[in-house]
Amino acid sequence: MRPYSFKAFDWNLGFRRFDSVQYKIKSYFQTGNNNGQGLLSNHLDGSLSKMYATTCEKFQEDAPKDNSVSDMLIDSFGRLHTYLRISLTERCNLRCQYCMPAEGVELTPNPQLLSTNEIVRLANIFVNSGVDKIRLTGGEPSIRKDIEDICLQLSNLKGLRTLAMTTNGITLSRKLPKLKECGLSLLNISLDTLVPAKFEFMTRRKGHERVMDSINTAVELGYNPVKVNCVVMRGFNDDEICDFVELTREKPINIRFIEFMPFDGNVWNVKKLVPYSEMLDRVVKRFTVKRIQDHPTETAKNFRIDGHKGTVSFITSMTEHFCAGCNRLRLLADGNLKVCLFGPSEVSLRDPLRDGADDNGLKEIIGAAVKRKKASHAGMFDIAKTPNRPMIHIGG
Repeated sequence: MRPYSFKAFDWNLGFRRFDSVQYKIKSYFQTGNNNGQGLLSNHLDGSLSKMYATTCEKFQEDAPKDNSVSDMLIDSFGRLHTYLRISLTERCNLRCQYCMPAEGVELTPNPQLLSTNEIVRLANIFVNSGVDKIRLTGGEPSIRKDIEDICLQLSNLKGLRTLAMTTNGITLSRKLPKLKECGLSLLNISLDTLVPAKFEFMTRRKGHERVMDSINTAVELGYNPVKVNCVVMRGFNDDEICDFVELTREKPINIRFIEFMPFDGNVWNVKKLVPYSEMLDRVVKRFTVKRIQDHPTETAKNFRIDGHKGTVSFITSMTEHFCAGCNRLRLLADGNLKVCLFGPSEVSLRDPLRDGADDNGLKEIIGAAVKRKKASHAGMFDIAKTPNRPMIHIGG
């Protein structure tokens, strides 16, 4: 790898500011530069984003009817929950600043975590009731020694259409061929910067080159698209937005820009938030974009870039939430069911399962939790003040 150099940088809202960075980086992809800054107050009501805005307010009338979905998965607002995210572990080989506090987190003792058999049994209950997509998260799911076996068993569940995984990509490259054989059909790889030194600062670990290798391996193995998750934070990586867009030029990569969200221990501050409207402003100043028609349950606002093989998306949880179309439930590594990412409410499935509850009993508990799901999460300032688990516990 060729050397890279940095000028002096200062501190900005908890992150070192890299606006004066000069770097040379191994040429995995063609990259570019971008210009333009903006303040949150200037963009929360930006007219440009309104041109491309979507809404899920008509979800109930627009959503396709699915008679195969059990009442267990339908909440009091008529939303069908056909997407289950399963956290396989609380452990991770990185220490990302927006996911884990600097002092670390207390991990759940192993005996209190779900076993592989328990994960598969609970997943089977959900799939038999109408869930057709499962995403494996963590912590870092790929560090589980039995990850291939878990993928194989889950992918064989009758009725499951998609088995996805969100990963940091550190160990993925060498494991991915086998994981694909075991039924892993969709992939999200987290990468917040194209600069190795900034990567090390954010994650408190080395490994940037390995993540890039994993993205390339996924492309070579035929994953299309390869989704790349990028949490955008002002003063850290907001100057790289257009560089990330360049990754989509020659490869089937979907860059997913995510608004910075508050969780316990990540020192969230609204001044670090770069809203969707501002991110989109920066992209359209340099690229010709076209809005893609999204499914009513889609979490992202999706765009094609003229002349690019890949696409760009924006996850707007803070400034334009998509709660009306939410179809997601979360099973945490300790067996708790969480019906809303930002809600503190959880219910244990592990305890009744280990106490001998049959499938019908577990379905009653799940159904009752789903029925209690609120119409939407609170505003971002209220979320920031509401006790919740660190992201490492919840699962990305």
